[in-house]
Amino acid sequence: MTPVILLAAEKESAEVTDWAARIGWVVGLALFVALVYWLMREGWKWRGTLQGDLPELHTAPDDPGPAKLTLSGRYHGSTTAGQWLDRIVARGLGTRSRAELTLTDAGLDVVRPGADDFFVPADALRGARLDKGIAGKVLTEGGLLVVTWAHGERLIDSGFRSDRAAEHNEWVETLNQMINKTEGAR
Repeated sequence: MTPVILLAAEKESAEVTDWAARIGWVVGLALFVALVYWLMREGWKWRGTLQGDLPELHTAPDDPGPAKLTLSGRYHGSTTAGQWLDRIVARGLGTRSRAELTLTDAGLDVVRPGADDFFVPADALRGARLDKGIAGKVLTEGGLLVVTWAHGERLIDSGFRSDRAAEHNEWVETLNQMINKTEGAR
């Protein structure tokens, strides 16, 4: 017997793409992403409903007086004082935005293009400090100006980041001096 040498393997056809299965997976993934987004949105609305007891925010007086300090930067959100992960979303306080801060003897005016502005009267200010984070935003140590203020029955921490971070120290000193004078007058 002579040995038989196989010189070529059997020919196979190229794999055929199963488009129906691929389209099914893409549609399924898109539906899953839409569901997760919807659940996140509902959670945000539910949190706002739970915080519905928060009174309306103050608006700036017609004549707040001359500006002591101004700051241009970002508003990163507000939380329950001392609880940097307990975000407050009611009354638009959960909306991140650009911000223009103006400190006067009357208080702190926060102007936010694209979001609701608010005003913190001088007697509601409780403190200012530098921190590294607030719900959803973590920066380097001292990269965030956090202003603590009273609104209704709550103490609130609001986080701001200046376009020029060197301004933060001056804001902390000026706010705390102003608060100490206000507390001394009470």
